[in-house]
Amino acid sequence: MDRTSPIAFYFDPISPYGYLASTQIETLAARHGRQVDWRPVLLSVTVLQVMGLKPVPATPLKADYSRLDKHRMARLLGVPICELRHPDVSPIRALRAFLWLKRHDSARAALFARAICARLWAKGEDISTAEAVLEEAASLGVDTEALGQGMQSPGIKAALREEVDHAVAQGVFGVPFFIVDGQPLWGVDRLWMLEHWLEHGSWDPPP
Repeated sequence: MDRTSPIAFYFDPISPYGYLASTQIETLAARHGRQVDWRPVLLSVTVLQVMGLKPVPATPLKADYSRLDKHRMARLLGVPICELRHPDVSPIRALRAFLWLKRHDSARAALFARAICARLWAKGEDISTAEAVLEEAASLGVDTEALGQGMQSPGIKAALREEVDHAVAQGVFGVPFFIVDGQPLWGVDRLWMLEHWLEHGSWDPPP
């Protein structure tokens, strides 16, 4: 088994749990000498289209639980979180921008992904518009003129569709979703299991 392969981290900025995981995954991976391969996915495809389910905020009982759960999880992790102030938010432009950045500078793309998640869930600001996406990128020193053109290119639009198809083929149905050494794990509440695997390389309890 290759104990140096990257952790595939599937994220969608519209998920509060994806945001929470985005604040932890790089530090967790670094503790075990692993890199993180940030991979975009669209919950509107995996949850609504493929699985035929309602989003959690529109699901009775689950919605109330989620409103409680994300706040206590954020407190446990020591990170800020707010209620979604833009219920019709779309991650499409942000994820296209991420893919363009990943082609040119994967480290900066990861910084952008974390920033765009935090913009929505820590700051309570919209991420749907090109202006919002470019503003966040500019704060990281990105050439926004090149990014603005790149994120509208047919190639990048196709790349996002391909990424979503790839995620579905890998069995990704929600976020955050991690795949490491062929092991799939779903949910920010499975970070402890991810760490266990990275430390021990098995599911046996520690001696």
